[in-house]
Amino acid sequence: MDRTLYNAKIVVVGGGIGGVAAALALATKGAEVTVLEQAPKFGEVGAGLQIGPHGSRILSKWGLLEPALAMGVLPKNLVFRDALTAELLTTVDLGEDFRNHYGGPYFVIHRSDLHHLLVEAAQTAGAQLVTGVTVQSAVTNGDHAIVSSTDGRTWHAEVVLGMDGLKSTLRQNLSDDDPVPSGYVAYRGTLAVDQVDLAYDPDDVVGYIGPGCHFIQYPLRGGTILNQVGVFESPAFKRGATEWGGPDELANAYTHCHPNVREGVEHLWKDRWWPMFDREPIDNWVDGRLILLGDAAHPPLQYLASGAVMAIEDADYIAEYAARRCPELGNEGWPVILAEVNKHRAPRCNRILTTGRMWGELWHFDGTARQVRNELFRTRDTNSFKYTDWLWAYSPTYS
Repeated sequence: MDRTLYNAKIVVVGGGIGGVAAALALATKGAEVTVLEQAPKFGEVGAGLQIGPHGSRILSKWGLLEPALAMGVLPKNLVFRDALTAELLTTVDLGEDFRNHYGGPYFVIHRSDLHHLLVEAAQTAGAQLVTGVTVQSAVTNGDHAIVSSTDGRTWHAEVVLGMDGLKSTLRQNLSDDDPVPSGYVAYRGTLAVDQVDLAYDPDDVVGYIGPGCHFIQYPLRGGTILNQVGVFESPAFKRGATEWGGPDELANAYTHCHPNVREGVEHLWKDRWWPMFDREPIDNWVDGRLILLGDAAHPPLQYLASGAVMAIEDADYIAEYAARRCPELGNEGWPVILAEVNKHRAPRCNRILTTGRMWGELWHFDGTARQVRNELFRTRDTNSFKYTDWLWAYSPTYS
């Protein structure tokens, strides 16, 4: 184990994928890491997760790519179809050329499987994971920070990572903003592939994109499970209602779509749904000995499939950069380290956030705009990587 952060005491607030990834990365460098999670046990809700090569390269470095692939699926292609006609618009070949170009694969995995893998690895590396803790505040006091919970407990650390998600309590230290509703709502569902007869391609991640809605299908767990996600614009939100996106709206959201889509929608869960929010980008994530990372700093809409990967990138970057600088700077150097992490990561993540918004608009065009989009998709050079290198070929620099 790399001991360059030996005895550095770090508290991570939030035990989602980003939080436990940070615990793993920092504990591997020798830090004493405590993760505080509000839920009574560690776990992830939801279903499928797409991990691009910008994430798989880091998992490979951590020794987790092979076990992750064993739990997931390596799709052959990313496929875009028109939701109204099911016409093939464009394909991204995820085969050997793709993997060689980006230095890693694109794969899909159940969110809970990846989270469990990271939890086990973080614990093995020596991180302490504590559940049932509702964090109230993180306050800098000289050369350390004090984290307080609502039940009166406190933790002292040299640095605190605020990774408590979209509705972050610790973001209030830096911004008085609120989550921004997109007006779109997501429904998810998984089903055993041998229990239902649906039109889907077991080798691909397929996205049907159409006016005011889209529908995603891909396999999970070695192809034994079909994961489906339906996203549509809520009429109630457009009317200004405070409650929006419920099953009554789902019933009519895809009536204009191709039968392949309508049949798949029938198998979405109807007892839960996820209104889609993000936040406005902020440039400063640092308050004294606290830094926001993951969704607390940059919660995106899901269109670039990079929310979890951004948090994994954050975890890797802060661990690598701190390991380079702490032997030189010591505990007094943490403000410098946090400022540099912020300086490097904010432009990257905020670009993904804002591009994700634009990509969502593109998916949901109607009328003439839809026709133009479809033609652009049909005629794109499928052998070129120029439009995706900025996202998937990301390579951090350490100043």
